Amino acid sequence: MYDHRRLGRELDLFDTDPLMGAGLPYWLPGGAVVRHVLEEYVRDAERAAGYRHVYSPVLGKRELYEISGHWDHYSEDMFPPMRLGGEEVVLRPSLCPHHALIYRSRAHSYRELPLRIAELGGMYRSEPSGVLGGLTRVRAIQLNDAHIFCTLEQAVEEARAALALIRRAYDDLGIRATRYRLSLPGDGGKYVADPDLWRRATALLEDVLDGTEYESVPGEAAFYGPKIDVQITDPAGRESTLSTVQIDFHQPERFDLHYTGPDGAKHRPVMVHRSVIGSVERAVAHLLDTHGGAFPVWLAPVQLMVLPVADAQEEQAHDVVRQALALGIRAELAGPAHGTLGARVRAARLVPYQAVIGEREADAGCAAVRLRDGRRPGAVPVGHLLERIRARAADRGAELWPAA
Repeated sequence: MYDHRRLGRELDLFDTDPLMGAGLPYWLPGGAVVRHVLEEYVRDAERAAGYRHVYSPVLGKRELYEISGHWDHYSEDMFPPMRLGGEEVVLRPSLCPHHALIYRSRAHSYRELPLRIAELGGMYRSEPSGVLGGLTRVRAIQLNDAHIFCTLEQAVEEARAALALIRRAYDDLGIRATRYRLSLPGDGGKYVADPDLWRRATALLEDVLDGTEYESVPGEAAFYGPKIDVQITDPAGRESTLSTVQIDFHQPERFDLHYTGPDGAKHRPVMVHRSVIGSVERAVAHLLDTHGGAFPVWLAPVQLMVLPVADAQEEQAHDVVRQALALGIRAELAGPAHGTLGARVRAARLVPYQAVIGEREADAGCAAVRLRDGRRPGAVPVGHLLERIRARAADRGAELWPAA
């Protein structure tokens, strides 16, 4: 059974320090590569789906969260306000109030809708120290978030499209959804008191889930509305939410959002919240737990390790690394100074491709290929090997090498 906390440290992906504080991990170079590639994948997928990216501050006035409802319903999970002159500012617990302000900053016509705004942005939760662990529960979160402002008639199709985007991402990442959950309100004052809001939003999400097997679970909704939660399970059997889709009537009302309809009058948009991979931290934790550090080729921190047998082949090995880097392949060299060839092969066991260069390979312009799964395709021209790796990373395929 894999444990992402142990693997993250063993593979030099992330770590923590008491001086930074609990729930505040830092990313080492290998982990930073995984995070960067994952973020770029999401941005590319969102751009292809018609999203436009923004950046917004991680701070906001307390008044902002009073308007959104976070202060009344969520303040116990927020960091305390900081005094700045005569004002109080707060580390944001979510991105939605900021995106509502971005929408409100310009006039909008029905012709522009749906307007899809996306951001990979930081948010902060005052999690109790007892629940913090590795990357799954942290206090500083990098969230893949987006908000779609649309007409009521467009809301179901937009939410369905968001769910389809989530499913495609899971296929590319090798993640399996355990179940789909329709999260509904429970008892208590945690939720906005507006029965009509809950009824309308729930009916729309039930329409979105038509044809999908799901469970309705009370007490798991956001404070402002119901949501679809895509659940994942780690090797220990612990279930958590990775991705969400929500339909929100509350915040458009609170922020007085509107658009001009075909009749020339003002109309209230619907706000669809969605996150394809949830927080980057939880996504990487689950990938480690799922793949044991053997990331898919396109996501691996190092895709090719070049191993010269002796010092005499180091120059040719350096040239292979330079060619690989020029093609966008993440390649590194582990020379004889790093130990015996056997030790270097074992150290690079999670790298998808190893290229061993001895005297014969150097003379022939080839590399003896070793695959992470134990196969040895033999001596292959360097150009052919690099093109195969580049193509496999580009198509995000799972197979390292075609079967003989």
